Amino acid sequence: MDRYPPIADHGLVGDLQTAALVSSQGAVNWFCSPRFDSPSVFASLLDHDRGGYFLLAPEHADVSCKQLYYPDTGVLVTRFMSPAGVGEVIDWMPANTTRTATDRHSIKRVIRAVRGTVQFVLECRPRFDYARAEHELEVRPEEAVFRAPGITGHLQASFPLERDGRDVRGTVTLESGESAAAVFTTYAADGEDPPPLSVEDVTAQLWEEVDFWQKWLHTSHYRGRWAEMVNRSAITIKLLTYHPTGAPVAAATMGLPEQVGGERNWDYRYSWVRDGSLSVRALLDLGFVEEATAFTKWLGNRMRDRADLPGERLQIMYRVDGEPHLTEEILEHLEGYRGSRPVRAGNAAADQLQLDIYGESLYAMAEGLDVGVELGYHGWKGLARTLDWLCDNWDRPDEGVWETRGGRNDFTFSRVMCWVAFDRGMRLAIELSRPADIPRWRQARDDILEQVMDKGWSHTEQALVQHYGGDVLDASLLLIPRVGFLAAKSPGWISTLDAMERKLVSDSLVYRYDPAASPDGLRGSEGTFSLCTYLYVDALARAGRVRAARYTFEKMHTYANHVGLFAEEIGPSGEQLGNFPQAFTHLSLIMAASTLDEAIDRARD
Repeated sequence: MDRYPPIADHGLVGDLQTAALVSSQGAVNWFCSPRFDSPSVFASLLDHDRGGYFLLAPEHADVSCKQLYYPDTGVLVTRFMSPAGVGEVIDWMPANTTRTATDRHSIKRVIRAVRGTVQFVLECRPRFDYARAEHELEVRPEEAVFRAPGITGHLQASFPLERDGRDVRGTVTLESGESAAAVFTTYAADGEDPPPLSVEDVTAQLWEEVDFWQKWLHTSHYRGRWAEMVNRSAITIKLLTYHPTGAPVAAATMGLPEQVGGERNWDYRYSWVRDGSLSVRALLDLGFVEEATAFTKWLGNRMRDRADLPGERLQIMYRVDGEPHLTEEILEHLEGYRGSRPVRAGNAAADQLQLDIYGESLYAMAEGLDVGVELGYHGWKGLARTLDWLCDNWDRPDEGVWETRGGRNDFTFSRVMCWVAFDRGMRLAIELSRPADIPRWRQARDDILEQVMDKGWSHTEQALVQHYGGDVLDASLLLIPRVGFLAAKSPGWISTLDAMERKLVSDSLVYRYDPAASPDGLRGSEGTFSLCTYLYVDALARAGRVRAARYTFEKMHTYANHVGLFAEEIGPSGEQLGNFPQAFTHLSLIMAASTLDEAIDRARD
């Protein structure tokens, strides 16, 4: 097993409350329990020696590996081909579709020999609480129990297991057509043991899981040109959403670097207001109204939490249950992915001021209204009070959309999205016939437009720029035509789009901004940002540059990993960088595909 396989060399499985990454070598290298944002149980991606893993793979030196998803599901198949035979490991976590949080989560693994003879080896090495907690081990016939403070890990197998120090190992030889199984379950320290393992029962559960995903995906409205990529993105967003509250996490992981060996290593296992709000449009494009409604309710609750309190009305991110405290700590004992220190748990950016989130929030509410997402009276009152507060607070420097740590500035995108907040707020007030100070909101909206076009425009670049008084381009502004701040074919926007193409686009891939020209308080560089590439496709299509949009979109597909997943960024050699998989990239893929489909159809009429 590679000490540090490429970030992209993984598939994702999950149960709608937490998730695991499985490498193409059959190793579970990342798993937290009981939630996405809980401490890790397996974290060898962040430290191969200390982090812990759960390996199930053939015991052969000469093995080639292939990985795929069972069609239209979240069930992962890893195939191993050797001179002696061909084997498969099928991984999944049973989807929990209740709205009740649970402390019990299982990674289920069926192994099969499909040709010849295959000897599989199992190694289970959990390391609880980010590898900070010791555990006690009890080995029984065909099962092992790992007990750590507050949590139990229970391994069951259909073949013998043996103690290997504080860990467990086992082997099983299968002939063509034979199957075996292994299940790793976590639960509270005082919880009950899982029922006895039966290969027949686990196999039956596998087909139940296949049916669940295929039936869910069948409700999608998408019938466009890129169904396979769009469907995989929809499943990925679903896997990254905490079902009890409807809040999506930005990614399944923490600490994976934007530059190997660098310090841009953040914790993305939380729910960003921005990401979640934009996911509403992506989900509605596909017809997933239930998921979009769940998030808008979660978002409305966050607005009501602070509607009558002093200070900011929204935090930029929360834990999946709405808890606002995300204290950042550095895990000094972990070496980081390929030595990329520091490893951070928690996220200090939660305390930043990012005024754009009010625009994304109102954008989500307005988009949901079009398909019947309800906003009750008390929800409206919280929203209206938020906009009244924003009238007095929009014209402030903030940290900006990219969470830079170089101080506050007058970021153009933040102002644009405050314009969106007032514009959509007025629309909602009129359509819902709700009480609102519309004249005051209209005045704020119009003042923002005048200010942005005056102070956010660079005569040098002939473009709207990252912040007032500068000449740095910023790809976040690619959202401008989608939200309607400027028309998609207006001269000012076309000039801005041309400037971005000159300064931010590299072989169709798009950088967020130039850190050298706009210092962000962090050392090192980063790759192109995959979200921004898809926003670029969207903007090109809206501008009527359909041929360029389609070529860029198709080229971007070549950077997906072997099962269609994207991390946050693409490095200089085409490698995936940053936390994985990133929901923002997948939701922007869906948005771009929908826009491009419509643009191609219009161009042919």
